[in-house]
Amino acid sequence: MELSKEAMEYVLEKVREHKVKFIKLWFTDILGFLKSFTITAEELPDALREGVGFDGSSVEGFVRIEESDMIAMPDPSTFCILPWRPKEYGVARMFCDIYRPDGRPFEGDPRYVLKRNLKKAAEMGFTYYVGPELEYFYFKSPEGTEVLDRGGYFDMTPLDMAVDLRRQTVLMLEEMGISVEYSHHEVAWSQHEVDIKYADALTMADNVMTYKVVVKQVAMMNGVYATFMPKPVFGINGSGMHTHQSLFKDGKNAFFSPNDPYHLSEIGKRFIAGLLKHAPEITAVTCQWVNSYKRLVPGYEAPAYISWGRKNRSALVRVPEYKPGKEQATRAEYRAPDPACNPYLTFAVMLAAGLKGIQECYELPPPVEVDVYRLSEEERKEMGIGILPSSLGEALAEMEKSELVLECLGEHVFWSFIRNKRAEWDEYRAQVTEYEIRKYLPIL
Repeated sequence: MELSKEAMEYVLEKVREHKVKFIKLWFTDILGFLKSFTITAEELPDALREGVGFDGSSVEGFVRIEESDMIAMPDPSTFCILPWRPKEYGVARMFCDIYRPDGRPFEGDPRYVLKRNLKKAAEMGFTYYVGPELEYFYFKSPEGTEVLDRGGYFDMTPLDMAVDLRRQTVLMLEEMGISVEYSHHEVAWSQHEVDIKYADALTMADNVMTYKVVVKQVAMMNGVYATFMPKPVFGINGSGMHTHQSLFKDGKNAFFSPNDPYHLSEIGKRFIAGLLKHAPEITAVTCQWVNSYKRLVPGYEAPAYISWGRKNRSALVRVPEYKPGKEQATRAEYRAPDPACNPYLTFAVMLAAGLKGIQECYELPPPVEVDVYRLSEEERKEMGIGILPSSLGEALAEMEKSELVLECLGEHVFWSFIRNKRAEWDEYRAQVTEYEIRKYLPIL
């Protein structure tokens, strides 16, 4: 838990320099909801030395009431001033690692789960990099799905309010030290995307949480609403979080090979094979809501079938084509996750699946370069193409029997997650929907 003197001094100097009065301490529960409490600048030195105690019994997936004491330990490397707050008596934030009072890392902390899995990768000599693409919708209010625009992919319509919303979002992210590659309109009406530059997985998980806050904050400041709900509107594309990922070793991309037809090394192939083999059992984590499975249906650029390819956007894993001189960019794009997931747990299970493929020397099947949606069931079976779970209930059944996910998440998070999601699934199954009333009431 102890921080270096240099790290503490860096943060304290920033606070003095920018006249910061309040510091928000951020962490997530197991579902990926951001939790926060605020301390003043006067309390910061003690917080950096000893952490800040809080009651963990009301945080989803943390502890029972008789075990409620927790310590939030700020990570100085995540110190950042919030640009939307007043400059006078400014506000900053730091992500925290959660500990038990005796100094042990708390096994229910999603950030710790990711750190544990990154340590396994490091012991194999790898650094895990990810570049997620989070799509989202702008609506006129949180009360409905009235769109701001009727644009399509890469469209720029005259007087498009969303262009200015994206511009403000990019500027705010960059002010917070998060590099942006580009932003654009997505396929569906009022659907947008701001792509942040790839980073190591822990930094990126923190960046994803910050990105979601910034997108929503900018929307609210402009009188509209932004949502990362996977499928808010029937009949148009849902929102994904396609995640580009690679392993680096000794500063070089371990996925690249100059001699392979696909420019994939054995490590790269086995990593992808691990993603494919374990896809059904990690889907409850990458797609954790009942609504997530309204997106994972054929025909809407969301993967429903387990295959890989290079140009094929119906595949679960896409390997972008190699560009000469861009060896470091060799990567696998896993297309199942949606932006409402917990990024710490999602990056952890994808890494665990890929490392398992490397450790067990999984064979990568041939790529599929046809539109899988157009194949018959018999054709898919002949090609050995499996299918992802089609509901949260199916996904939980796959997860519950997975040794890989249990080991990756640890007993505490694994069973807390399943209990929460089983309750959500049971509540959903008991609902009588408007669709059922319209379809069945007149004829039954």
